[in-house]
Amino acid sequence: TRREQLQAYQDDRGVTLAKAFIIANLKNKLNIIRYFSRHRKEQNREVFRKLEEYFAEIEKNTVLLEKVQGAKIDDVRGEMMGIEGRSGRVYWEGVKLILEGNVVFPGRKHRGATDPVNSLLNYGYGILYSRVWGAIILAGLEPFAGFMHVDRPGRPSLVLDLIEEFRQQVVDRVVISFFTKGGQVKMKDGLIEDNSRKDFTRRILERFEARERYGQGKTKIKNIIQKQAHSLAVFVREGGRYRPFIGGW
Repeated sequence: TRREQLQAYQDDRGVTLAKAFIIANLKNKLNIIRYFSRHRKEQNREVFRKLEEYFAEIEKNTVLLEKVQGAKIDDVRGEMMGIEGRSGRVYWEGVKLILEGNVVFPGRKHRGATDPVNSLLNYGYGILYSRVWGAIILAGLEPFAGFMHVDRPGRPSLVLDLIEEFRQQVVDRVVISFFTKGGQVKMKDGLIEDNSRKDFTRRILERFEARERYGQGKTKIKNIIQKQAHSLAVFVREGGRYRPFIGGW
């Protein structure tokens, strides 16, 4: 499996996988905004119209991404990541609009973030990261040989690739739901206070146990993660079609 994974980087299998990861990322972004905008059509039509503009922008970028062609990932990574980056900016503007009036969200920040929203997002991604890494190891894949993310020393690029299918449906959904329902996070010296961290961890673990449509039925998200890693291994070994995970709304 690992020999084929490394060889896939040099042919169109790498392009296929990178495209699948990003398409899942975009479609899950779209579905999360749709999920939280369902009741705003009646409550606040102006906000809903703005969110509809975000829907259209992400959908347009998805179409552009599907048209990208290349013999190997190095030829098209820049183009694909540019599309993903534009969609990300639109998505976080949508999240900001959804959270307005519930909590101050300054926009997406990664390391060093001290606001409650980004702190929970980063903490949640850390939990998800460990689950995806474990699934990749169990599937016999090499975590440090990705496709969408560039290899760097000590960077598990395949983990960062596969996690793109699950960020929105596992972590973002929990965080947005928490704040839109009036949840509050206690911060101390720019860090999440212990009790708030334990409560949020519980919520994320519950989300792993939730069932989402997968194949012909519904499956727990924690099992979908493992199944996707297995499907990825089968694809690099045997070819066929790789279907990324796209959650509902």
